[in-house]
Amino acid sequence: MNDNYVIGLDYGTDSVRAVLVNTSNGKTLSEDVFWYPRWKAGKYCNPVSNQFRQHPSDHLEGLEDTIKNVLTKSGIDPAQVKAICVDTTGSSPMPVDENAQSLAFKPEFSENPNAMMVLWKDHTAIKEADEINHIARTWGGEDYTKYEGGIYSSEWFWAKILHVIREDEAVKKAAFSWMEHCDFITSQLIGCKDPLTLKRSRCAAGHKALWHESWGGLPPKEFLGKFDPYLADLKDRLYSDTYTSDEVAGNLSESWASKLGLSTDVVVAVGTFDAHAGAVGGEVTENTLIKVMGTSTCDIMVTDKETLGDKLIPGICGQVDGSVIPGTIGLEAGQSGFGDVLAWYKNLLLKPSLEMIEESKTLNQEQKEKLTAELEDQLIVKLSEEAMAIPVADSSIVALDWINGRRTPDANQALKGAIRNLNMGSDAPRVFKALVEAIAFGSKRIVERFREEGVKIDNVIGLGGVAKKSTLVMQTLADVLNMPIKVASSDQAPALGAAMYAAVAAGIHPNTQAAIKAMGNGFDKVYVPIGENVAVYEKLYGEYVRFGELIEG
Repeated sequence: MNDNYVIGLDYGTDSVRAVLVNTSNGKTLSEDVFWYPRWKAGKYCNPVSNQFRQHPSDHLEGLEDTIKNVLTKSGIDPAQVKAICVDTTGSSPMPVDENAQSLAFKPEFSENPNAMMVLWKDHTAIKEADEINHIARTWGGEDYTKYEGGIYSSEWFWAKILHVIREDEAVKKAAFSWMEHCDFITSQLIGCKDPLTLKRSRCAAGHKALWHESWGGLPPKEFLGKFDPYLADLKDRLYSDTYTSDEVAGNLSESWASKLGLSTDVVVAVGTFDAHAGAVGGEVTENTLIKVMGTSTCDIMVTDKETLGDKLIPGICGQVDGSVIPGTIGLEAGQSGFGDVLAWYKNLLLKPSLEMIEESKTLNQEQKEKLTAELEDQLIVKLSEEAMAIPVADSSIVALDWINGRRTPDANQALKGAIRNLNMGSDAPRVFKALVEAIAFGSKRIVERFREEGVKIDNVIGLGGVAKKSTLVMQTLADVLNMPIKVASSDQAPALGAAMYAAVAAGIHPNTQAAIKAMGNGFDKVYVPIGENVAVYEKLYGEYVRFGELIEG
């Protein structure tokens, strides 16, 4: 009866989920998921031009809905809830006014995608990212991309802001400041009315916004002004200091406490990114690669400062002090498309069929709805079953996993997917199998980059929806990497990691490592490489690399 609880709030691409976790043993007492209605309807997005925006109302409605539901389901005394921590996708910035409110809440901007959150997978800023990379290398001063792998991506903070302000003068004039998604939700929870006072996320700033303590925070105005005077001015309306997610951002505001049925004594931790929280929930240790596998992947590692020394690892998404576990250096890499690659193929096959079902004169409306739901639920399952029945030795189709560009190694969001070696026998399961192999090969490229740079990888841990659900993907990945892969037991590892941060911020555990030890959920499955498959995939991987060089060249 005297147990303490914390809430981890995990914002993914399609939905937000909340978990209510016991701080003494890491047991999840209740959980709840909210699917973003505007996003599900396809609003504010244009996939053809790689525009993906989300309205913050989706996020706040989900916040209220999920937290209320986990409290109701659990039946606990709300006074037992001690802290909340938010993790989100990133880099997913949005413009805010001088009161820290999203521009999208203003009537004049309520339907303007440029006033909304620019989702991580939005690649409209490829030109701006190229410009940042060119100037960083040629302007004659510090290369401010060097702690972010030496290549700035269109998925990240400055490129996205630069693109929006060039495209939309009204948003440019109205945007007092910009916030990452994780910072915005945190600011809402604590009732922040001034974006200049908010404790900003270390992992967001360090991995995506060129923040580093060695040059005093964000890049200087002399550098930012080379792109647009607005960016130089904006620096004064952002931040200098950043904070790790074991620290307190503030307390729950009276407004949100009232809405949620909680106390203003509830601590709100500094926000974080989903992959970094996922690594904590997946019980990250040194020499362990954590693969957070969903629509994209984030590959996270930690190392101590003495081991890394002055080494700069090229082509990754950054190396940041304290971004995962305070006191260690967090290393991030990842793939822009993982589950998204398979979802693209599913939609490619489904769309004409669903349109024909909807137009059918033979089926009534109830039959149409049931058949549509059955196809959407079962197509990936069916393709996976048939692909697993195809001997690996028969794999001959080679695909590239760059349908959404390439995040790492060596970011290039202008790259496109491709498939070769098709013939009249190349049916849907064989193409699907090739796409699964492609995302595994993309993972191997990341592992090879780390190893080439002297980063030791002894263990691989998988977490997220793909890791929990797809035997085909996980076994293929184990065979391609030629390493066993443990799967984290928690269905909601990022939310569990956020809960661990919350427990530290509330003073229940002394540090993140202690929270992991007390609250870790362990592992429920291990995928072991199959010897004969390893040899086949080693050869096929060579073809993947050569094919990639051809397409990129």
